[in-house]
Amino acid sequence: MAPGAGRRRATARGGIPDRLGIALAALLCAAGPAPAQDFSAWSLAALYPRDGRRDLTGADIDRYPGAGVLFCHGPDGIPRKAAAAWLVGDPSVVVLNAHNFRNRRLETTREVGDCFFQIGGRNYDFVPGSIELGAEPAAQALHITDDWAILRLVRPVEGARPQPLPAAPELGEGPMRLPVVMVSPGGHENYRGPASLETCAIRQVDPPSEGGIRRLRHDCNDGFGGSGSGLFDEAGRLIAMQSASLSMNARKPFDIEFHYGSALAFEGALLTALRRAVTGQAGP
Repeated sequence: MAPGAGRRRATARGGIPDRLGIALAALLCAAGPAPAQDFSAWSLAALYPRDGRRDLTGADIDRYPGAGVLFCHGPDGIPRKAAAAWLVGDPSVVVLNAHNFRNRRLETTREVGDCFFQIGGRNYDFVPGSIELGAEPAAQALHITDDWAILRLVRPVEGARPQPLPAAPELGEGPMRLPVVMVSPGGHENYRGPASLETCAIRQVDPPSEGGIRRLRHDCNDGFGGSGSGLFDEAGRLIAMQSASLSMNARKPFDIEFHYGSALAFEGALLTALRRAVTGQAGP
């Protein structure tokens, strides 16, 4: 692939450079919650006039297993909630956004050893050298479609089921209105509860870009801390992972070019890497 070719393909339909989306994505996992303030104001700061989010329940965890949270220590040494993360296919394998650890120029912003995974009320450390990034070794920028990372835990999770290994979703391309459920175990700072779920829709599927992965533009409400949220189809299958949303906390109607959420599909290089991490084989 010629330098920048993936980025040109990924932005051809939207008019908004992916690098801007990643810059905003980096804010989603900034150093934890905002200072204490009046949450009645935050509750009005959803991305869209319609806000169908509700609290995540125990029954939801049974339907969407593997939902966990990334915590990272700040400069003061205090661990803070950073983003959503998923236990997938194996009790030791976690998938989450690469921008938790790299900025859009792929410079290291956090060390793996400064973070841990929480699921089922228990904390688990990562193997520091186990991180696998979606960006190619020679890449100079992080894009929506390679904004993924896979980590291995020092010890397997106990008492919580992993999400089944996904199958590549059959979505097609172009405009559509496909109902999905966004599950956000890390919550959003513009939502009152610690974790949320919302029924919303994929509105467009872009052509494959970096790693043969498609970007899904959706109208699901997001907020700071919502990175890594899972998008599930009506059958409860994990099909995509949230990366970034444009115009954070701008309460205005969905716009396919200027006000939308971006998720990357579980396919291509991401799915190959997950299969390898879980089974030791790349799979078909």
